[in-house]
Amino acid sequence: MDDRLISQLGDELFDALQGGHAIDPLTQRHPDIGVEAAYAVQRRLIDRRHACGARTVGKKIGVTSKAVMSMLGVAQPDFGLLLDDMVHGEGECLPMSRFIQPKIEGEIAFVLKRDLRGPGITAADVLSATEGVMACFEIVDSRIKDWKIKIQDTVADNASCGAFVLGSRLVDPRGVDLVTCGMVLDHNGEVAVTGAGAATMRSPVNAVVWLANTLGRWGGCLRAGEVILSGALGAMVTVRPGDVFHLRIGGIGACSVRFAA
Repeated sequence: MDDRLISQLGDELFDALQGGHAIDPLTQRHPDIGVEAAYAVQRRLIDRRHACGARTVGKKIGVTSKAVMSMLGVAQPDFGLLLDDMVHGEGECLPMSRFIQPKIEGEIAFVLKRDLRGPGITAADVLSATEGVMACFEIVDSRIKDWKIKIQDTVADNASCGAFVLGSRLVDPRGVDLVTCGMVLDHNGEVAVTGAGAATMRSPVNAVVWLANTLGRWGGCLRAGEVILSGALGAMVTVRPGDVFHLRIGGIGACSVRFAA
């Protein structure tokens, strides 16, 4: 795929984001697009957002469960960038107008105090470099019509990231069992999803290890101060106007978010 087409597709996704509309799947129109080219499209999309003043504050890992990998026909996760205009705090009310077709999922966020530069990063390295972990929501949103995505579509679309909401409690990851910690996600006062740390590549630490080593092979790294969303602990829930969500993760804390009616 040539540079001209990569720029064109990145610009299409940027325009869709800015205009609040979805576009036809990239893989439907360009069936030969590969994952490497999709990451190049993602970089063009992020460059356009940086040019508008957005600043990178972290990274997200997606496609971390076996079920989603099987659905998309891949054997490894993907990643996208978190920008400062995506971050929200505990209990905020988010306008529906900023999303196209949002879904929500509960995750564990890692806040780094030191750089992680692969390859060769281990789970012990991740724990040592982490200032703390916290409960968080990721609001995933696709600029691809009707969520008809293949892995190349979601990669190009910045791993389908829309926004994220951080809890208010930061805890030392070495004091929590990140494999067995349980999650309960309430939707309008009713339990909607349950899960555990093991749902994310057997441990969310493994997901961060994967990302640090993947970026390292490409000359990148995870940086001190960044927030890393490690992947969903359970199924996504569709978001509708007026919804209220509350999340609890054992040993870590809670997070809540509302959506305007």
